Amino acid sequence: MTLVLFGLAAFLVLNILVGLVRVARGPAPADRMVAAQLFGTMGVAILLLLAEIAGRPGLTDAALLFAVLGGLAVLAFVDRAGGRVRSRSAAAEEDAK
Repeated sequence: MTLVLFGLAAFLVLNILVGLVRVARGPAPADRMVAAQLFGTMGVAILLLLAEIAGRPGLTDAALLFAVLGGLAVLAFVDRAGGRVRSRSAAAEEDAK
């Protein structure tokens, strides 16, 4: 069973490596943010697998912390990107006047 879990962890690491391509080539900031979320999600999954393999509940706590931080990162990105959208729409309204 441990070998299967290590295999799953290796597969998740490969997914992260594929996500690096999206970060490097992403045409838009939103694409890069989705790839960063992939890193966070895969990191949480890897930590949970390693917690099961090693029998260390502390790794589960670390995974929960990374999950919360990933959610906060998305909120920060949306707030920043949303501010740009609002300022563009406000500028467009002023140009129309």
